[in-house]
Amino acid sequence: MTVEKELILKLYKSLLREGNKFSSYNFRMYALRRIRSRFKEEKIVKDPVKVELCYKEGLKNLDIIKRQVIINDLYKPEKLVLENRK
Repeated sequence: MTVEKELILKLYKSLLREGNKFSSYNFRMYALRRIRSRFKEEKIVKDPVKVELCYKEGLKNLDIIKRQVIINDLYKPEKLVLENRK
């Protein structure tokens, strides 16, 4: 089974969307930075087996981020000066 580019792009967008849900500025920026850098690192992979492994790892990380967002929402820290106060 080969993973198509559309699925990889969909996974990337889903990871960014979930990472952006962190209420903590530091967690949010860290997650977005790591997602972007990891996809940039793996961009050169051409081997279908390796691509599929990376895709499965990305799905696992998406589940982890979803759980962490829920936990982060339970214990919301105060907003930093950098963030907009509303």
